[in-house]
Amino acid sequence: MARQNRQTGTWEGLSVVHPHAAGLDIGSEEIWVAVPPASTGEAVRRFGTYPPDLMALAGWLRACGVDTVVMESTGVYWIPVYEILEAQGIQPYVVNARHIKNVPGRKSDIQDCQWIQGLHSVGLLSASFRPAGEICTLRAYLRQRATLIEHRAAHIQHMQKALQQMNVQLMQVVGDISGQTGLAIIRAILAGERDPETLAALRHARCQQDGAQFVKALTGNYRAEHVFALKQAVALYDVYTEQLRECDGEIERQFANLKPLAGDPLPPLPPNSKPNSRSKNGSAYDVRSLLYRITGVDLCAIPGLNVLTVQQIITEVGTDASRWPSVKHFCSWLRLAPHNDISGGKVLKSRVLKGANRAGLAFRLAAQAVARETHSAFGAYYRRMRARKGPQQAIVATAHRIARTFYHMLKTRTPYDGMAAEEYTRQAQEREIVWLKKAATKHGLTLTAGSASASGPASEPIMT
Repeated sequence: MARQNRQTGTWEGLSVVHPHAAGLDIGSEEIWVAVPPASTGEAVRRFGTYPPDLMALAGWLRACGVDTVVMESTGVYWIPVYEILEAQGIQPYVVNARHIKNVPGRKSDIQDCQWIQGLHSVGLLSASFRPAGEICTLRAYLRQRATLIEHRAAHIQHMQKALQQMNVQLMQVVGDISGQTGLAIIRAILAGERDPETLAALRHARCQQDGAQFVKALTGNYRAEHVFALKQAVALYDVYTEQLRECDGEIERQFANLKPLAGDPLPPLPPNSKPNSRSKNGSAYDVRSLLYRITGVDLCAIPGLNVLTVQQIITEVGTDASRWPSVKHFCSWLRLAPHNDISGGKVLKSRVLKGANRAGLAFRLAAQAVARETHSAFGAYYRRMRARKGPQQAIVATAHRIARTFYHMLKTRTPYDGMAAEEYTRQAQEREIVWLKKAATKHGLTLTAGSASASGPASEPIMT
């Protein structure tokens, strides 16, 4: 039985995998560090979190001969420590805090860092996935962009509230008040225009509601305090819109700095198979062309994945699919594969593990997007799984299938060549007939084809 010797710091019964490992317990104001007792006379030390303290920490670890450091993913406190140690040539490992469960009893920061160091030294901890440095930089920009969109959406709600208080029912005649028609009317109201017919004339020609409906909706009670609230909401909306433009410029420059996955010239980008896919929060730059340049394949051709979704997935998983040994490892990391608890050769429990995996969430959203597609095999698969197992499991199963296609295209740089929904339905029916024949033979029955009917298929198998 393996156990830790507290006097020597060694683990009896287990072989040492990382002899020069250190463990960190990171907090907001202090960091406790444990190194192998044989490397120095003081195996545990405390450091502050100021930049000079972090540099002193890195210097002490190098003096102790440490080459790997393991730490918990505690908030964002680990990020500056990780970056400084990596720049100093020390390999940092970030592990899930759930995987480091201390033994029952007294708990302290000193015991925690020693426990982490001991577990890592014998190879009982696995590092969390972290993409390459350039991808991490791009990911930081995109996460900042998502935060800006979230904050801007709150001010759209503030605009809706101010309009509702003025009894201006603009939300009933336009689908989005932050669109071209909505903003034109709102800015005219802030400029002092109150005539509903003049405001209604600002509507776009493609608006579904006619001018009379706009006149009725824009006949409001324009009190000064509500107009003032609308003015501030629009000003804040414009501020975040300008910040988004600046963020898009940084993202485009970062994309340009990324090296392509392969050095050989790429064929011309095929025509967009989804010309009508648009997003109100879309980027100003050509995301599809940039993604095609760095990956070497048009991942946006996969049903359910638009340019923004593929951009998010690439910044979470990187462009090197070989980081996962197989597609099964990839889908398991995405939390899209079932986790089985096996004891005595029997599956006791099977479920999909919960986890905040942004890439896995993007694939689930893609599965919801293809649910109503009648021409896609993924859509037909979703509807078939929903009839069998319900909508929740159907979304996970469809996301799993989309993820497998994504992994294969990214790893082999093979263009997407998906089958149509009719072909998938035909193959599924053929597999079902084969299964029915085997079941009939097992029970001593004969499977024969039925006659054609006006409402059913041309031939229906009948067991006799």
